[in-house]
Amino acid sequence: MLLREKILNLLKKDSLVYSGLNNLFCFMAKNFNATQSTIKAEFQKLIDNGDIFEVRKGKFITIPSHGYEKGLFLGNARGFGFCQTGNVKGEHDIFIPANKTLNAIDGDRVIIKVSYQGDEGSDGNVVKIYKSVENVVGIVEKIGNTYFLEPDNNHIPFKIRLAKSKLMFEQNDRVVININRTKSDNILGQVVEVLGKSDDVKAMELGIIREHNLYEYFPKKVIDETEKIPHTVKAYQKKGRVDLTKERIFTIDGEDAKDFDDAVSIKKTAKGYLLGVHIADVGEYVKYDTALEEEAFNRGTSVYFPTSVLPMLPEKLSNGICSLNEGVERLTLSCVIEVDKEGKVKNYQIFESVIKSMARLTYTEAYKVILGEKASAKAEKLKKDLLLMNELSKILQQKKKNAGYLDFEIPESQFIFDENGMAIGVEKRERNDAHRLIEDFMVLANEVIAKEFHEKGLPFVYRVHEAPRKEKLRNALDFIKGLGLRVPNIPNVIEPEYYQTLLKLIDGHEYTETVNKVLLRSMQKARYTNQNLGHFGLALENYCHFTSPIRRYPDLTIHRIIKEYLHKKKFSKVRKEELTTFVYEAGEQASATERNADSAERDVDDLWKAYLMKDHIGESFEGIITSVTSYGLFVGLENSVEGLLRIEDLPQDEYLFMEKSLKLKGSKFVFSIGDKIDVIVANANIFTRKVDFSYKK
Repeated sequence: MLLREKILNLLKKDSLVYSGLNNLFCFMAKNFNATQSTIKAEFQKLIDNGDIFEVRKGKFITIPSHGYEKGLFLGNARGFGFCQTGNVKGEHDIFIPANKTLNAIDGDRVIIKVSYQGDEGSDGNVVKIYKSVENVVGIVEKIGNTYFLEPDNNHIPFKIRLAKSKLMFEQNDRVVININRTKSDNILGQVVEVLGKSDDVKAMELGIIREHNLYEYFPKKVIDETEKIPHTVKAYQKKGRVDLTKERIFTIDGEDAKDFDDAVSIKKTAKGYLLGVHIADVGEYVKYDTALEEEAFNRGTSVYFPTSVLPMLPEKLSNGICSLNEGVERLTLSCVIEVDKEGKVKNYQIFESVIKSMARLTYTEAYKVILGEKASAKAEKLKKDLLLMNELSKILQQKKKNAGYLDFEIPESQFIFDENGMAIGVEKRERNDAHRLIEDFMVLANEVIAKEFHEKGLPFVYRVHEAPRKEKLRNALDFIKGLGLRVPNIPNVIEPEYYQTLLKLIDGHEYTETVNKVLLRSMQKARYTNQNLGHFGLALENYCHFTSPIRRYPDLTIHRIIKEYLHKKKFSKVRKEELTTFVYEAGEQASATERNADSAERDVDDLWKAYLMKDHIGESFEGIITSVTSYGLFVGLENSVEGLLRIEDLPQDEYLFMEKSLKLKGSKFVFSIGDKIDVIVANANIFTRKVDFSYKK
């Protein structure tokens, strides 16, 4: 059991009596076989994370209990708010009146006391802000002789007074402020960065990045550590490793990729295939208890924007010594897998290695070879390997499909920029067989690694995706029924095969992409945890993320454990306990940073889409209705831009909102998800990142 769980279990006992924290720490240290300093540090972590609350002097309780809850504060422009205590917005939200917020602002982490519970919801009041929003971005306003910040976030219902600053700023500047709270819970802002003018789209992009507490630069102590790392692989580092530098190993990535985590190799055998997945050995350079390690933990993931990448590791590592660049030696962790002609894993080896990539191929180059088209000289040299890989990929895809694997074909957006870094176009990103074969090989390696270390019973970080909840699935089924399709009854135990049946029902229809999105929203979100709960979407009992340690902290975490096992083979009881705490915290942090990165990426994409559509106001487009609400329709265009067509802009009719089937139905007109519709761009607002359409008659 984790130390945190032991502390929480002890505090949950209402009969526990103690006088003074030091006595409590002493009691815990004796009973939990840990030092008092360790106990104090873990106790403080639980307080900082809102898991423990000092309800009165000397009396601590666990949260949730005694009518107290913790969660994310969701602000509202009218002053009131909600505390989101569930994983999904609206799932378990508790209403907080305007005079009970304790001046919490949107994004704060709060502890609340529930004051009322009823059939229609619950009310409460904020008793503690245990983790305040660090940064707020907005536009400087001057009222009299005082400067204020008008927040970009319209869920913050008031202007924030600005303190004096060493930085020069003026009215209409877009700035970043740190939040300072006075003892009376009043809020004061300190300008820490001036981004540009209020209408500068690049300043807006940077503002979104800062609101998500993301930075392109690294602290000095991290850079100092990085400078001590060699630029090339040294002879002493290769000792004990398998030398694969003569093997036919290469990378396949996107055209704009600069950090290469993974390389692949393949050989034909009498019974099938020998697949090699070779992953950058980042753990050799990012050690425990270093500034680099701490920064990687805090960042959790690299974040990808249309104009830039915010890497998890400094460029010297991410694009340099850790990246599997063409023609240079690199340290790797290899997973070499024997696969038979049916796609079954017959054997595998996991070992430290050194490779020299033969070529850096792009997906486009590899796909040309697969199609039999003329490709680059270096791609042609690897034609035999690529065709063999494609052959194995098809076998693995069929095996995954038979197992219940769910492939939601929902394309991503890809922007086109001019030489000045301004967006001039957006389109749906292509996904071809070259993308799929790399995905197939990485999934297989991740499964093999997860299975191996689960069976060994070692602490590990798993990528889990739990089965959908029936209530959310019912909502999706109501929508599908509204399209006139008959759906099978929900089974007692929901298996991936059930979702496969639903996907087959709508395959080939014009509303396929939209229904895919509806079904995807009915599922739970994948996350990282130290418990092996399986992956529903991939139809796998064992799964982890092993293949991207340059850009994902969970991968780096398990690389360390793998390497430690390869060197030691045995773990003491104390070491297992240390690693159990380590992987639990790594999983929690990685899940949180992933959600933050996803949100930032969506917001920046929406900004650039609104910017692009400004030049198309008044133009008409054909779109597809992607969502229906009581106030209008959301319409998606072929270029992936989505906007709102308000109900008052539809042809005049007496519309009823059919919530289950997601239709707006009038006596003359009916609008449903998946319908094609012609619209005119009425407005594109880069400040709100919204696009509005009008109906084309």
